[in-house]
Amino acid sequence: MKKQIKTTLPSKSYSVPTTVLGANDDISLAKYINEIQKFPILTAEQEYEYATKWAKNRDNIAAEKLVASHLRLVVSVAYDFKNYGLPVSDLIASGNMGLMQALQKFDPERGFRFSTYAMFWIKAEIYETILNNWSIVKLGSSANQKRVFFNLTRAKRALGIMDNSLSDDQTKQIAEYLSVPESDVAHVATRMSARDVSLNAPMNSDSDSKDILSNMADSKINIEDGIEQLEFKRRGYELLRKHLAELPERDREILRARRLSDPATTLETLSQKYGISRERVRQIEERAFNKLRDAILNESKPKQIQDKK
Repeated sequence: MKKQIKTTLPSKSYSVPTTVLGANDDISLAKYINEIQKFPILTAEQEYEYATKWAKNRDNIAAEKLVASHLRLVVSVAYDFKNYGLPVSDLIASGNMGLMQALQKFDPERGFRFSTYAMFWIKAEIYETILNNWSIVKLGSSANQKRVFFNLTRAKRALGIMDNSLSDDQTKQIAEYLSVPESDVAHVATRMSARDVSLNAPMNSDSDSKDILSNMADSKINIEDGIEQLEFKRRGYELLRKHLAELPERDREILRARRLSDPATTLETLSQKYGISRERVRQIEERAFNKLRDAILNESKPKQIQDKK
């Protein structure tokens, strides 16, 4: 892994420190982390400049500056997965491979920050490393089971569950918290507390047969699509919060109660709360919704279209 990263990086003129990756001793890891802290965090403008130089001219110096400034991001993500039984140095090495893949595919003209784009590739590589080294996880090939595996500890902590063996009620609570079927929670929790089972052996006695993992379907989404969806949702939430706050207080509260709550508050309940008729509540709801929708749609239009107006 270490050798792969060194050969993948651009030229050495910017001295990106990768030689300690893969080392198992704490001293080497501490030295590496100390070294990468010296690289400055880039502004959005600098990031765009270097990314453009690399994308258009394959400027190695620009690429190295872009990579070096995000090495600490890799370390931060790697430490989030330190409890999965693998050395942090191995996770960092995998994350750096993801960072390099992000560099090769990043398009600065699409409007994303490189850090946002790289995060998906970094996590994808770390996920792959963990899944390839935890044979029990390979049994959970569905997206829901992988979701449980990577979020079970967080869910248990949030729900105050300390037991290793889950009761039926605790399984149900975790399933609702993670929005997955109870069967997936029970399955993964049992496998995580059991002994590892290898799936690297051939599927049958034929020495030329493929292992079980080779026949599992690839359920990973396209990275570019994932980034685009994330940015779209983030932008939508920002516009919703912004324009919701611009509504009069009563209109805002009625709209939230009727359109943004689950279950929605009834017209009767709101009419009693505000001392108005149910029809009046419905009219306020409709007016507030239309105003909010128009404001969001207007700001979502491309800038050139707004300028024409």
